[in-house]
Amino acid sequence: MTSGTEPAAYARRVDAAPGPRPLRVVAVTYSPGDTLGGFLTSLAEATTQPVDVVLADNGSTDGSPERAAAENPHVRLLPTGGNIGYGAAANAGLADVHEGWALVANPDVRFESGSVDELLAAAERWPRAATVGPAIRTPEGELYPSARDLPALGTGIGHALFGWVWPANPWTARYRREREAPRERPAGWLSGSCFLVDLAAFHSVGGFDPGYFMYFEDVDLAERLGHRGWLHVYVPSAVVVHEGGHATRREPHRMRRVHHTSALRYLSRQYPGRRNAPLRAALRSGLGARMLISYVSGRVASGARFQRAAGELDSRNG
Repeated sequence: MTSGTEPAAYARRVDAAPGPRPLRVVAVTYSPGDTLGGFLTSLAEATTQPVDVVLADNGSTDGSPERAAAENPHVRLLPTGGNIGYGAAANAGLADVHEGWALVANPDVRFESGSVDELLAAAERWPRAATVGPAIRTPEGELYPSARDLPALGTGIGHALFGWVWPANPWTARYRREREAPRERPAGWLSGSCFLVDLAAFHSVGGFDPGYFMYFEDVDLAERLGHRGWLHVYVPSAVVVHEGGHATRREPHRMRRVHHTSALRYLSRQYPGRRNAPLRAALRSGLGARMLISYVSGRVASGARFQRAAGELDSRNG
């Protein structure tokens, strides 16, 4: 998987024995409700290491983060001062740690037994990894395409235009890499809903870009780390279940607007300068039109359905 010698830029500081510092776990909370209890309970079964859980809270009103912090000595509440967005809140939760690994995860994630330890073991196998992510399943057992290629103009347009009506289209399949059997491998980017991150690498690029309120902050981070030679490694032997959709269900129109705005921010930055102004204008018009259609069409809003990866076993049959 990796060569026997690594460039100095990729050298990992590895102690002879595990140090006493707990694994930092950051969950960005915004009235997470009962999901937070399941997150913390399953986390206890996911790793044998001590953990230091920080709830970077974006203005919850349901009291669940306060209760979790009061009832669990390894959990602490970090109010961010308002709903500042996912990436900015995660940055706040990681601001005081700069070495080793940390886990960033949504509070509606459920960890399968040993999954975090499996990610940590994989991190040791890949010295050039900046992020290491698990297989993510939906509550219905579908495999979420969480390890994708970086968006390119051709695949991105094809995915956006045809994914909702033709899920098996070649652009979506290529972008999501859905036609290959799950295996441990580098990816263009990993879903920010759950991944390990190397703190030195993370801080070397300034962490998440707070200009993304939600969506695409993980894509942007992966690209910036990739430019410095770091890898993003998908580890399907580690499995988590992600409920997802809480923010969209609460504020569907706003989240669809945020999603399209974030996509435009990311794609526009790939084509800077005066020469690419017409292309950026076309992207703005196209994404704006798709956003308006998503307000009235549930099929467009939900995007492409997940396709079964080649060789994947039906979870109901083992």
